[in-house]
Amino acid sequence: MSPDLWVPGAAEPSLDDFVARVLQAIERYTVSHTAERTHVEVELGDGQRLMLRSLSGEPGYGFLTLAVHRQEADDPELLIVPVGAIRQISLGPADETRRPGFALPEKKGPGSAA
Repeated sequence: MSPDLWVPGAAEPSLDDFVARVLQAIERYTVSHTAERTHVEVELGDGQRLMLRSLSGEPGYGFLTLAVHRQEADDPELLIVPVGAIRQISLGPADETRRPGFALPEKKGPGSAA
């Protein structure tokens, strides 16, 4: 999905870059607060609020995968949504009993296999 605003000379928006920047923002929040993990909540355009476990740029083509903390037994664990469906992303300190945390991807060191 392309934004409504196009700036001449600017590269086409990248979904992978968007996901990487969101993950960086979550990581910055996590290291700057006392909680070991961050609670991440996404609000969709229809008003639905989801507590995220993780976020992925797959499958691409304007869609991303949200791994969610299930509230009810029949709730889905993964949702594939268009990036344009996201209204806001909220960050706060995690409390595993009421506000579960977000799992940041493992850092790959110089010696790790890709």
